[in-house]
Amino acid sequence: MCNAICCRAVGVRLVQLVTSLPARDDAVALARAAVEARVAACGQVVGPVTSAYRWEGAVRGEEEHLLLLKVPVEGVDALAAFIRERHPYDTPELTALDGPFIDERYLAWARAETVEA
Repeated sequence: MCNAICCRAVGVRLVQLVTSLPARDDAVALARAAVEARVAACGQVVGPVTSAYRWEGAVRGEEEHLLLLKVPVEGVDALAAFIRERHPYDTPELTALDGPFIDERYLAWARAETVEA
């Protein structure tokens, strides 16, 4: 049976790829497309959130929606490419968060829905 320590030792990991989108409908559509294409096992939309950032020399603030996409680590490059091709921003946030613990049943489900498909 795998535990958090052995999963990390053999490189079996799940990451959350985080991005933000300008509208809830955009985030939901992108999550659905990624799951249908089997490049993500799951997508969750959170928000709205307020973002503050510097863009083209000016500090801006916008309401956005976070999209959290779950994928086994070996699929993160394919998922990032999928998101880049479809994202409405020129420079979207694409941040992969690696957790120190992933429930083995959840990881097995995510692998079955993406990598093993």
